[in-house]
Amino acid sequence: MQVDDWGATLLGALLDRDPKLPIDPEADSRAWRQSGAMALTGRPDGPALPAPRRLVPGVNWLARATGLAPQIDVLALLGERAACAGFVRAGRVSCGWATRLLDASDGSLALSLARPTDVALLPALLGTDAIDADPWLAVERTLPTRPAAHWVALGSLLGLAIAVIGEVGRPTIEHPAVRARIVGPYQGPLVDEPVRVLDLSSLWAGPLCAHVLQFHGAQVWKAESADRPDGARTGSALFFDLLHTGQESVLLDLRSDAGRAALAARVAESDIVIEASRPRALQQAGIDVDRLIRSGRTRAWIAITGYGQDGPGRNRSAFGDDAAVAGGLVAHDLSGPVFVADAIADPLTGLTAAAAALAALRSGHQWYVDISMARVAAAFADHGEFPAADAIDDADVGPALPRHRLWRGPGPALAKGAP
Repeated sequence: MQVDDWGATLLGALLDRDPKLPIDPEADSRAWRQSGAMALTGRPDGPALPAPRRLVPGVNWLARATGLAPQIDVLALLGERAACAGFVRAGRVSCGWATRLLDASDGSLALSLARPTDVALLPALLGTDAIDADPWLAVERTLPTRPAAHWVALGSLLGLAIAVIGEVGRPTIEHPAVRARIVGPYQGPLVDEPVRVLDLSSLWAGPLCAHVLQFHGAQVWKAESADRPDGARTGSALFFDLLHTGQESVLLDLRSDAGRAALAARVAESDIVIEASRPRALQQAGIDVDRLIRSGRTRAWIAITGYGQDGPGRNRSAFGDDAAVAGGLVAHDLSGPVFVADAIADPLTGLTAAAAALAALRSGHQWYVDISMARVAAAFADHGEFPAADAIDDADVGPALPRHRLWRGPGPALAKGAP
């Protein structure tokens, strides 16, 4: 099998031509209604909406690929953060309220203002010095004056997370959601030793990947920067605990020589490394990923970005909601598109990354695995095949509310002292 084929096959079951993805409309609809994710999909004053037809069978496939089923209801994981934080559906506003679907002159796009620095960039994006007390007012007033492509090009240049609906097409063998290459032969310890995971990522996708590996018995080091700890620490404490309980906190300062040396030492002891930095961030830190992989026991370096490591979008910012929109993973009612569940590209990418890591552990090579959140989302999208209006919320019983798993202990406190 060719290397890129290996990466593509991780989501090959989501391609139309693959018979391993059975679609059972009745069973899928029932599972979606019971998952809690349906309750998060739709307008706040309207009915909950059906899932894109590929979403439920695709998640079922990931449940098998990650080995989580039947112990964990994987479809319910799509709504777990919302259950912890008390999020509800808001239609063209994301459940977490940081992202909105907006109208440009020629169609819809998604813009995320998740960070204070994003709001500070709005004058440069909109070409004005005056921003309303509610920054979204200025955005909604200005975006209809130009095409969506203009705003995405300018916003991406500024570092904003912004995307046109469906700008990223469905994965193919030539353009897979998961692209993997062999770095070298694996010469580390045998699989009967505990698997060690170094998680350099934050928020949801990467930590969920580490959490799935921990479910299979891995030891996880959660690495953070002292000046930029995981932003999830300031969100729902329950959700942070669910993903990180039993892990060890490690502080690394990659701006210093000592910090980079400490990273190299940790990587040399790790079987799986998970990171979600844009390529230029690692380059600016002087980090040679291939050299780090070859220097130790690493079997897979999992790199999660919005748009992949290659191509014009390699340094674009992305969050779960806007990446889902870029992949066309939205729901529709008679008034147009709305968000599906809560930042859905995050959990889908985390599960996909875990499937890739588990596959790498079974191989005899060292892998670099490049995962695009937008292209993962595109694998689950309908791309123009929307449910009929009379299929919307046609059951007598409403959808189940989002739910979370039982709390099993606190996540690690931020470690003290960093090289």
